[in-house]
Amino acid sequence: MKARTIRWTLALCFVAAAVSFASTSAHMGTWKLNEAKSKLAAGAPKNHTVVYEAAGDNLKITVDGVDSDGKATHNEWTGKFDGKDYAVTGDASSDARSYKVVNDRTLTFSAHQKGKVTMTGRIVLSADGKSRTVTVSGTDSKGKKFKGTSVYDKQ
Repeated sequence: MKARTIRWTLALCFVAAAVSFASTSAHMGTWKLNEAKSKLAAGAPKNHTVVYEAAGDNLKITVDGVDSDGKATHNEWTGKFDGKDYAVTGDASSDARSYKVVNDRTLTFSAHQKGKVTMTGRIVLSADGKSRTVTVSGTDSKGKKFKGTSVYDKQ
């Protein structure tokens, strides 16, 4: 009886892990900004390349782009899509981010600086998985509110 319970528990754990991975696997890979399809505010920072990859039992997101002054930027986040904050390195506007799976094609996220939310957003994959749309809103370091929509193509 004990062995049977253990087998069922392990089977359920594997199923849960598979479902969790399936929810995030469509997001994995390299994404390039499609400026023609994006609606960015004038002078807004641009994330040209975003890479999602496995990092052990975590996920790693690497973002390369330019800031509002045209200077190159690079930041990295490693964590789980569980809605909890994980540290960000290299981002002047946030020191932590959290991501949460909504469904197979949708994630929500929020960025935080010293515990204060600076940006929230939604990432939605197209039905064919070849593009994704990121909508964001927040408040910049000068207290000015912003909104934007970025479209990325899978590489």
